[in-house]
Amino acid sequence: MKSKKITIDFETSIAPWLGKTMKIVDYYMHESMTSNSLDLTKEQMIVLKRLHDRDGIPQNELAFLTLRNKSSLTRLLVKMEKKGHIVRKKDPLDKRVNNVYLTSMGRETYKKTRPIIKNLIDTMETNISDIEKEQMIALLQKIQFNFTSTKPSL
Repeated sequence: MKSKKITIDFETSIAPWLGKTMKIVDYYMHESMTSNSLDLTKEQMIVLKRLHDRDGIPQNELAFLTLRNKSSLTRLLVKMEKKGHIVRKKDPLDKRVNNVYLTSMGRETYKKTRPIIKNLIDTMETNISDIEKEQMIALLQKIQFNFTSTKPSL
């Protein structure tokens, strides 16, 4: 019995374009943070944003919101505590739960990121119409749904 030959044209698929674009965005963000004297990674900036929106989030919930596993979030939070951006406190009602809070330094750092992120978004969306932006978001949502609604078949 002959096996079927599977042909894959990876270069014309969406995957390498998504990956390359995210690497460029990550590099641009890192360079922008560095040139503005902010010792902050993209992941740390995301945590600052989540805590700015809702301070005192339980650590487990923060892991879910930032799409990180518990151990990698713990490592990230330890680094952020050492930098003085956040503090973790035991929940007064459940001592097993750590709630994560911004410090005043964390709030100040978050404020400093706003113009950098605004510039990043403006650069990213240059020459892209509102309709194209809506279409892009809809397509990316479809891709995300494709991965979250099915189980991998190996």
